Amino acid sequence: MYEQEKIKPYSDSGTKASQVRRMFDGIAHSYDTLNHTLSVGVDRLWRKQTIKALSANGRTLTNILDVATGTGDMAILAARHYPSAHITGIDISDGMMEIGRQKVEHEGLTDKVVLMNADCSSLPFPTGSFNGIVSAFGLRNFEDLDRCLSEMHRVLADDGHVAIVDLCSPTSFPMRQLFWFYQKVVMPVMGRLISHDDKAYTYLPETMNAIPQGKAMVAIFEKAGFHDVRFRRLPFGMSMLYTANK
Repeated sequence: MYEQEKIKPYSDSGTKASQVRRMFDGIAHSYDTLNHTLSVGVDRLWRKQTIKALSANGRTLTNILDVATGTGDMAILAARHYPSAHITGIDISDGMMEIGRQKVEHEGLTDKVVLMNADCSSLPFPTGSFNGIVSAFGLRNFEDLDRCLSEMHRVLADDGHVAIVDLCSPTSFPMRQLFWFYQKVVMPVMGRLISHDDKAYTYLPETMNAIPQGKAMVAIFEKAGFHDVRFRRLPFGMSMLYTANK
């Protein structure tokens, strides 16, 4: 078991998945506002870089899966960037996806983007269903990281590619020092004021510290069956982009 799998939002009792679902259902109303505010809007740049990385080798994408789609930002971005592709977004939080569906309808993308309730550890799709998989800020919340990555590998086509971005702890000066204040003070206080959840924005920075990063995460991807796994830190050092082939 990886360290971040042991961290739960509310208590030691109950599964991590059930508590993560409860947490995101509860903060769905404020998630987009907090996400953009706490990252000073840089989360949009991180998503764009992830979407572009999905087709860095020039392959044509026709069927894309967005894992842990949340309020649908990544799915909508994928639909805009790949106009010939169909996008399926999955998440365990109905509260988050309800907002996502409203955004999809507002963007006029209901014929291209479908959001559905599903758990990454048991994806309801046949083997080889997608030739592209993306995910933003979800790895830390998985109850069983190995199983989720194995499921992504299973539903990916033989020539498929994945691009996954997640938050991480900075390692270089001065971002490492600034991040300490950010995670100990800024995130919990702003999270409490805006989301009215005392636990959610304490849990999230804790998982940023605990999740395997860089080469350690590459080994986990390879364990799930992926090849040509690469990683790089994105601007400000608070997120890591992983790409891999089946």
